[in-house]
Amino acid sequence: MRATKRQRTACEYAPSKSARTVDDRSTSSDDGIGADGEIPSPVWLVGEAIDPSLKNGTYHHLETQSKSETIRKRRRLLGPNCPIFFADNPLKIVRGHMQYLYEENGTPVLDCINNVCHVGHCHPEVVQAGQRQMGLLSTNNRYLHDAVLDYAEDLLSTFPSKLTRMFFVNSGTEANELALWLARIFTRQEDVISLKGGYHGHSKLLVEVGSHKHDKPGGGGPGSFCHVVECPDVYRGRFRDEDTAGVQYASAVKEVIDELQQKGKGLCAYLAESVPSCGGQIVPPRGYFENVYKHVREAGGVCIADEVQVGFGRVGSHFWGFEIQGVVPDIVTIGKPMGNGHPVAAVVTTEKIAQAFASSGISYFNTYGGNPVSATIAQAVLDVIRREDLQSHALKLGKYLMGELRKLKEKHPLVGDVRGAGLMVGVELVTDRETLEPAKKEAHEVISEMKSRRILLSVEGPLENVIKFKPPMCFSEENADKLVATLDEILSNIEGGVGV
Repeated sequence: MRATKRQRTACEYAPSKSARTVDDRSTSSDDGIGADGEIPSPVWLVGEAIDPSLKNGTYHHLETQSKSETIRKRRRLLGPNCPIFFADNPLKIVRGHMQYLYEENGTPVLDCINNVCHVGHCHPEVVQAGQRQMGLLSTNNRYLHDAVLDYAEDLLSTFPSKLTRMFFVNSGTEANELALWLARIFTRQEDVISLKGGYHGHSKLLVEVGSHKHDKPGGGGPGSFCHVVECPDVYRGRFRDEDTAGVQYASAVKEVIDELQQKGKGLCAYLAESVPSCGGQIVPPRGYFENVYKHVREAGGVCIADEVQVGFGRVGSHFWGFEIQGVVPDIVTIGKPMGNGHPVAAVVTTEKIAQAFASSGISYFNTYGGNPVSATIAQAVLDVIRREDLQSHALKLGKYLMGELRKLKEKHPLVGDVRGAGLMVGVELVTDRETLEPAKKEAHEVISEMKSRRILLSVEGPLENVIKFKPPMCFSEENADKLVATLDEILSNIEGGVGV
C-alpha cells in the first residue's frame, strides 16, 4: 500500500463545548431514551447552532402532509414493486443524525443497518463540505478541478500500488457495469463467474450476473454468459472445515473454467463481494480468494472485487475487504459509503486495463461522475474516517459486538451462527442446529419486534434467516449493549412462544 500524503481537512467543525447533543445529555441514555423512560426532544448541533428545525419536540412542521397521506401518495405515485421497510406500518423519517434517525413526531430510532451513511447521518463536516462546494461550482469532469484530482490521488493511496487508475461514476450499479465493460474489452471474452446469493446492482446485466436478484420469482435466472458457483459458506455450505474449505470452494471456479475451455471458450472475469453481504454476511474461509484468483488468472480472466458495501474500513482489520485474504484484484468497485449518502462511486483498476480501455477508441464520459461537489463530499468522508479513527473503532467494537452476540448463541437455541468482520455482522437463525432448518419466520419476527422498540435491523441471506448488522461507523458500545439486551429479550419471548 502506498504511503498516504498529508491529511487534508475538508471542513473544520468545532462545536461549542457547552452545547449538548442527543448523545451526551446527562438525562438520557445513549439510545436517546430518557432515564425516566420518556422520549426527549432530539437536539443536535449544526455548526455551532442548535438545529432550528426542531419545534415543540416534533418535526410535524417539516411535513407537507400527514403520515397516512404520505403512505397513500407513495402507493399512488411510485412503482408498485418499489419496496418499503415495514410496509404494514412504515416509518416516516424526516431527520437523521449520526447513528439515529428521527420520525416526524420526534421519536429517535437507532439505525443498525445503514452502511451508506458510513460516518453517520448528516455528519456536520460532510454536510458543510458539500454546502460550500455547491455554492461555488458543480460541473462535469471534462474541466480541470483540483478537488477531483486531489481526491483521486488521496483515495488511490489507500490501494495496493498495482491499482493506479480511477473512473468516477454515480452508483455501485454503474461501477459494476463499467468494471465488466473494462474486463470484456481487456480479455475479449464474455463469460463471467459470480457467487450464489451475490448482489451487484439493478441493471439488466447485473441482475443476470447477481443471483440475489435473478433467483427470485420473475428474476429470469442467470444470463447465458454467467456461471454461478456456490458461496464459500463454512456454516451451511458443503465444506465446513476452515482449514480446507478455501481450496475446496475455489475448485468450483476451476471446474467452470475447465468446462468453458472444453467448449472452446475463455473467461472474462470473476466478480464477487469481498465479504458477501446479501448472501448472508459470509466471511470466506482462508485461502479462498487466493486460489480463485490463481485459477482465474491462469485462464486469462480478470478478478473484480466488489467493495460497494464492505469498503472504507468497515471490516476493521483492513481498509478494503479484499485485504483480509491478502489478494490484489485487477478491478475494484466502490460506492455506497464513499459519499455518506451522496451519489458517488468509482472503479479502480490497473494501468494495463485502463490503457486497453483507452485503446478501444471509446471515450468514457459520465455526466455527474467525478463532479467537484461529489469529490469534495467524498474527500470529507475520507478525512472523517481518518480523523475519527473509524477503522480501528470498527475493529474494536465489532469484536465486542460479536462477543456479546456469541453469548446469546450459548443461551438461545434459535441462534445458529454469529459471524462477521468489523462492523459487518450476521446472526443466522435456525429452528434446528443439527439440520440447520432456517428460521425465516422467526427472523422476520425479530426484525418487527426490534422496530417496535425503535431499533432498525433487517434480514439477509438466500433463506431470509440472517439478521444483519451494518450500522453507521459511529455506532457506540452503549448502542451495542442496548441492541444485544433487546435482542436477548425478544429471542426469549419467541422461543417461549414456539417451544424452541
